[in-house]
Amino acid sequence: MSTGSIGTPQQLRDPNYTPALSRAIPLGIQHVLAMFVSNVTPAIIVAGAAGFGFGSNSPDFPELLYMIQMSMLFAGVATLLQTVTVGPVGAALPIVQGTSFAFLPIMIPLVAGKGVDALAALYGGVIIGGIFHAALGTVIGKIRFALPPLVTGLVVLMIGLMLVKVGIQYAAGGVPAKMSGAAEYGSLLNWSAALVVIVVTLGLKFFTRGMLSVSAVLLGLVVGYAYALMMGMVTIEAIGTSWSRASAFALPVPFKYGFEISVAAVLGFCLMAFVSAVETVGDVSGITKGGAGREATDKEIEGATYADGIGSAVAGLFGAMPNTSFSQNVGLIAMTGVMSRHVVTIGAIFLIICGLIPKVGAIIRTVPIEVLGGGVIVMFGMVVAAGISMLSDVDWNRRNMVIFAISLSIGLGLQLEPDAVKNLPDTLRILMTSGLLPAALLAMVLNLILPEELAEESTDEVSGGHAGHGAGSMPGE
Repeated sequence: MSTGSIGTPQQLRDPNYTPALSRAIPLGIQHVLAMFVSNVTPAIIVAGAAGFGFGSNSPDFPELLYMIQMSMLFAGVATLLQTVTVGPVGAALPIVQGTSFAFLPIMIPLVAGKGVDALAALYGGVIIGGIFHAALGTVIGKIRFALPPLVTGLVVLMIGLMLVKVGIQYAAGGVPAKMSGAAEYGSLLNWSAALVVIVVTLGLKFFTRGMLSVSAVLLGLVVGYAYALMMGMVTIEAIGTSWSRASAFALPVPFKYGFEISVAAVLGFCLMAFVSAVETVGDVSGITKGGAGREATDKEIEGATYADGIGSAVAGLFGAMPNTSFSQNVGLIAMTGVMSRHVVTIGAIFLIICGLIPKVGAIIRTVPIEVLGGGVIVMFGMVVAAGISMLSDVDWNRRNMVIFAISLSIGLGLQLEPDAVKNLPDTLRILMTSGLLPAALLAMVLNLILPEELAEESTDEVSGGHAGHGAGSMPGE
């Protein structure tokens, strides 16, 4: 889409500029397409971990429909807070909010195998964590020093490493099929559906431009869905039944799953709020640099952080997951060159409309888990790649190598072997087995207390002969 037909260069760099509706509406929907799959995936994964998700045959499976609906609705509400603003809440910038992957390593251990009953404690953590997140807006500038790229890159990497397992399980047939010993788990048919999604996604991402490239994952899922339909993995009858049983319009229900205070949930969500807040600061800076060619103001950063937290707290009241700014939409702004916050407001309204129509969620829930697995493999692999990209900004001296090595070893090790801390109290066990929090806390503490330089022999003796050759400087060089 030619930017020349949308506005002048000065207008395109102005957040308050409103393009003609004939241009603004497609651009707004394009933002939704870029984040739609990522936005609803966390709800699907949490429901699966709790035991009432895809393939579970649980009587609580319809609750997944409501969670998908709320994911869309409150992503739209949180986005409106950013673009329209309410007092000091919101950055008045084209920031797209959506359900965050970052909190999944906290949420999965909280709900694992506990069904709908676990959601009261989870949403209690979401609400309190959201309020704490909003409070960080008053001090966000002062805490950034504790979360350099070494820490934030490690956290994002850990999130991706935990979630790639989920993608493989989905592509093979889902956790319920694995646990029941179903013969079709890992079958060629299951994997073929996932591979169709991956191939189509890669083809669109690398060999097309514009909206086709931006919405590659979504379109890959559509093609994979059509393939599953042809192969009998989903039937027209099942789609029709799901559609007919869903109402045409429904309002959110406050405290639908109750409210319970769990120390593990509150601590987990509050600690992750630090990371999410710093991620939002990065996204705000990326938008102002890429779209307007300037640095973000303190008011914009504070307003964005307030909106992050309040959007998450309000979402938790109605059964939605925590929200954060979506980085892929930051890249989309840089690609289109359109800085208008009103374009993103149109996308937010579209999300809200979808969230009020359960029939949209009814169609999503008929997608075979193997098809979803193909999209999830791509998305979670990109999370890992994003973490590595952030780590490329680190000065890889020997001190930072040691901090990274210890934090990664303990964090990833606890993820892979959760029984190692099975004798701890429940709260500590849940926090430790996330892997993410111990890794992040270790990295932050070590980064703050260790001396700046480390002798060469201090790492060579434990590196097994593997020397690093990164761009970072080494002591004495």
